[in-house]
Amino acid sequence: MPAWRTISLWMDQLDEPLLARPALERDLDVDVAIIGAGYTGLWTAYYLKQQKPDLNIAIVEAQTAGFGASGRNGGWLMGNLLGEDRLLANLPVEERRASYDLLHSIPEEVEVVLEREGIDCDYRKGGVLYCAARYPEQEASLRHYLDDLHRQGLNDSHYRWLNPEQLAQQIRVAKPYGGIYAPHVATIHPAKLVRGLARAVERLGVKIYENSPVTHWQSGNLRTAQASVRSRWVVPAVEGYSVTLPPLGRYQMPVQSLIVATEPLSAATWDEIGLSRGQAFSEASRQVTYGQRTADNRLIFGARGGYRFAGKLRHDFDLTTDEKELRRYLFGELFPQLKNVQITHSWGGNLGMSRHFKPHMLCDRANGIALSGGYGGEGVGASNLGGRTLADLILGRDTDLVRQPWVIPERGLDALRAWEPEPIRWLGYNAIIRSFVHEDQTLANPATAPWRRKLASGVAGFMEGFMH
Repeated sequence: MPAWRTISLWMDQLDEPLLARPALERDLDVDVAIIGAGYTGLWTAYYLKQQKPDLNIAIVEAQTAGFGASGRNGGWLMGNLLGEDRLLANLPVEERRASYDLLHSIPEEVEVVLEREGIDCDYRKGGVLYCAARYPEQEASLRHYLDDLHRQGLNDSHYRWLNPEQLAQQIRVAKPYGGIYAPHVATIHPAKLVRGLARAVERLGVKIYENSPVTHWQSGNLRTAQASVRSRWVVPAVEGYSVTLPPLGRYQMPVQSLIVATEPLSAATWDEIGLSRGQAFSEASRQVTYGQRTADNRLIFGARGGYRFAGKLRHDFDLTTDEKELRRYLFGELFPQLKNVQITHSWGGNLGMSRHFKPHMLCDRANGIALSGGYGGEGVGASNLGGRTLADLILGRDTDLVRQPWVIPERGLDALRAWEPEPIRWLGYNAIIRSFVHEDQTLANPATAPWRRKLASGVAGFMEGFMH
């Protein structure tokens, strides 16, 4: 049996035996075949069964439920979608507001399912704090972001500026310049959610086959080493693992995000830090950091990792000393009292980035293919939206979900923008990341000359714009 408990803190904490479900050993004929027992696949199966209980659905999983990003992420359940401001900018005001309301309600929708299905995954809706907490340029960046959101019709009930004193009422960082508070984010225990969802869909009659890597897929059919599945619909729900199922890898670039967890911290330490309501938090750099206080009082802290040439997956997530120490440095800048704290767990995972960083939900009715992905590291909540949307698309329902700008109806994979070929992809990604690192190092040094600070931010901003 693979060492699934070592995948992450979350999998290690599960109070259940991690025994594999039976593998797929005989041919099947079903209505819907789903590849991957992660959040997207499970949510899709769940909402299909809620609306049409007689559907025959099979999920084929290469490892076990929670092996991929669903069991490894930072535990942010966001009422957001990556790049939503760009996706919604050209809509009429009323439609834009309705779309924002739809996104912001994702945590409440998940909470309804958790209560209905009896899934305890440490759900706490404490909102999120985007902090200007390491150098003054972060305040200007966040204020600009807030102004953009308010220009789109949102207000303080959605995103609210906190001055340093107001920020300190929720989180106390060493260098508070201010921050943004948004209420529509919850924190969860990712592995408890994905394992609970797997049991929920099984109760509804969905068959899950584990230890069954799909070796080939096409319209109406998928194959493993031992058997094949014929189906009216195929849903490849693999996100960062798209490179294993050609031609999906042309449209999804796998990048890594890396996380550390501290030992449980004392009540006195948490009194110094805050985060008493389960808030998520981030510091506003292009390093893309994220953190939360777990139910057992650990600090979880992550930041983006890297990209491997030709989109190769990373399988070894025993983090190097440098990888762990970078994350210690970043959270130590926020909370100096934690600079020497013990890190008990470190891990990472592969996530999927679509070209132009636009998530997509696609339905090719002619060929019976539906997929949702490109979440860009924000998939805990987006996958719920994706599952609901794919269910409506597959069943032909005309709902608000299927009329959103991220939905691509009645078109095939060619509707997605492909990534550039190598070595352009690798060179471009690394140039962008190096500009981000240089900017962060430059701005974090208070002795840096103003012109150098401006130049570093200008280059990084240009490179970020180039990505989109």
